[in-house]
Formats: sequence, structure tokens, C-alpha cells
Amino acid sequence: MMSGTVKGWHMTNNPHLYGLILAGGGGTRLWPKSRKKTPKQFLKLLGEETMFQVTLKRFNEFIPGQNIIIVTTKRYASDIAKQAPDVPKQNIILEPDKRDTALAMLTGALYAMSLDPKAILVNGAADHLVANKKEFMRVMRVAAEVATDDKHLVAIGIAPTHPSTAFGYIKIGPELKHLGNGAPVFQVAKFTEKPNQSTARALIATGKYFWNANNYVWSAQALQASFKEHMPSLYQLTKDLPKLKPDKFMQALPAIYDQADTISIDYAISEKAKNLLLIPGDFGWNDIGEWQVVYDLGKKDPAGNVIIGNGQSGSKDIFYLDSQNNLVHTNNRLVALLGVNDMIIVDTDEILLVAPKSKSQDVKKIVEQLKKDQVEDYL
Repeated sequence: MMSGTVKGWHMTNNPHLYGLILAGGGGTRLWPKSRKKTPKQFLKLLGEETMFQVTLKRFNEFIPGQNIIIVTTKRYASDIAKQAPDVPKQNIILEPDKRDTALAMLTGALYAMSLDPKAILVNGAADHLVANKKEFMRVMRVAAEVATDDKHLVAIGIAPTHPSTAFGYIKIGPELKHLGNGAPVFQVAKFTEKPNQSTARALIATGKYFWNANNYVWSAQALQASFKEHMPSLYQLTKDLPKLKPDKFMQALPAIYDQADTISIDYAISEKAKNLLLIPGDFGWNDIGEWQVVYDLGKKDPAGNVIIGNGQSGSKDIFYLDSQNNLVHTNNRLVALLGVNDMIIVDTDEILLVAPKSKSQDVKKIVEQLKKDQVEDYL
């Protein structure tokens, strides 16, 4: 068992703290609103702000704009620039191609290292929501304290609220005493990929499993060292990036991405690392990964319907009789329902989706079939 002490510090006073936001994903389960041209992080699904704006605002509570780094693609560069005016333009990293989360997180960390060799990064996705921001910051404070020693990688494990089949799970080992300040810190024992319902129920029953939200905190140096040990080929491709100025850094990326493997951070590093720790996070985290979740989090009218129109709840573009517990996303034209219950109805300029809420996770199968049929205009 490892043990040790960590000097306490306040996040707002730590100049080495950076936020890395991944904002290049798609979100196929939220099709047809989430498409290549308008991915879910730039949609107003639960209020007046996009999920990216909500995420950025949460990070800005304890990390200044000049220390925020955003990894995205050229397709979304203008959206990012408009919605993140306080983030320096050079801090918006445009990936030449999609190579999954391993290279995205490594690239962001090495860019932070080029600015500050002692950089510590709080990693997050642009499409995740947090209900309790105060608790979120408390947990991140502990994780950042642990990460200051450059020896540990830290995963934030989300306390499961139900046996979800949509997330991977992380099993905890022994609790490490005297590490961190104000929260338990555990050695990570193993990762389990997305389970079926019965397996998920059994995992939760043990009390030793947490959802894997890809919410990591680590120093740039510790992450680079992990790639050197577990993915030496990718380390070799990227090892000189921290020596480059921002403009040269960006110019070096196409050649690297051409040669790099497509692999997630979990497969590349997390499942192999012996120095990975877990801190439980119980701050109302949610991945808006399907329409059922939008319904669950949405404001319901007396009939249990969630109505969204033009990014706002409570749209007037709907008329219904004897219809309950539906999610309806209108699009500037009247949607009329009669005797319709427990359905998802999403209207867009080009596509109308109608499906039972119970089939919410299967929406991605439509996208997969469209890809197979090469119907690119609707993706």
C-alpha cells in the first residue's frame, strides 16, 4: 500500500492548474439534433446555453480563461471561438483527424507543458453536466493535490445511481491513507467495459465499482511518463512537442496524427497504469448521452411531457390531447399529439425522429445504418 502526505493548496491560487476540455465528439444517440455539423456539445438541450458553454463556465469557476485548453476539430473552430471568447485563440487545438481520447488528452497535456512544465490538468468533456459545482470543485481540489507529486494519475470515479449499461466501471482496491485532503483516495484495481444489466447490478452491489467518466486529473509530466512506459511509439512521436512555441506546435500535429494509432485513453494508459488512483465523485454528474437522459433531466409539465423548442424548454409549438410522458423537440412548426405516451419526437429541418423512450439507446443504430448505406447528408 502506498502512503504519503501532500501539501495543501487552494485551487484558485495555483498558477500551474489547467483545464483541458475535449470538444470534438459527436453523440450519435442524440441524432438527429446531434450531427456532424451540430454535435451535441453545441446544442441547447436543457436551457439557454449550450452544453459546451455550461462546461466552460464550470471550469472558469476555478481556472482562468488563459489556462483553459480546448481540443476540437477544424469543423467546430468557429463555434468554439464564439462561445469561448476568454480562451486564447492559440489554446484552441484543432486536431487534423480523430484519433480518440488518448492522443487528444496527450496533445492537450503536452501543449500545457509547453506553457508550463509544472502544469496539472483537470480533464473534462464538453457535453457532461454537473449539478453540484461546489462539490465538483472540492473533489478536483483533492485530485489536483494528489497529482502534484508527478507520480500519480487520478481518475474521478462517479458514484453510480443505477445499474447503467452505458458506462464502463472502475473497481477500487485499498484506500490509501494520508493522501489528499478531505476525500478518500483509492488504488484502482481493474476496469470493466460496458456491462449488461445483470452484470451492472452485480457490480454496484459490491460497493467497489464506480462509473468511468473519463474525468482525469494529472500532471503533464506524469502523463507523458505513462505514455513512455505503456505506449512508447506514441511517446516517440510526441516527445518534442513541449519544446515548441504555439504556432510550431500546431504545425507539427498533422505529421503526428498521420502516424498515430486510434485508441482511447483507457486502453492506452488507464487499464495498464499501476499508479492510477481513484477519488469518488458524487456531484450530480451526467453524460447527456441519449434522449432518455434529456427527458429525465428536463422540466416536465403537468402531463409529464418535456417540451424543447429552439433550445428552450416549454415551447409553444406543440398541441397535445391525452398524451403523457413524452419528450418533444420542436422546430418552429406545430407538433400535434393525440393519445401518444412515452415517446421521443425530435423534429429538425431535414429529419423527423419518432421512437419509444425505451429505445433511446438504439437511436445510434439508425446512424450506423446510415453510415453503412453511405447516406452522408443525414449524418
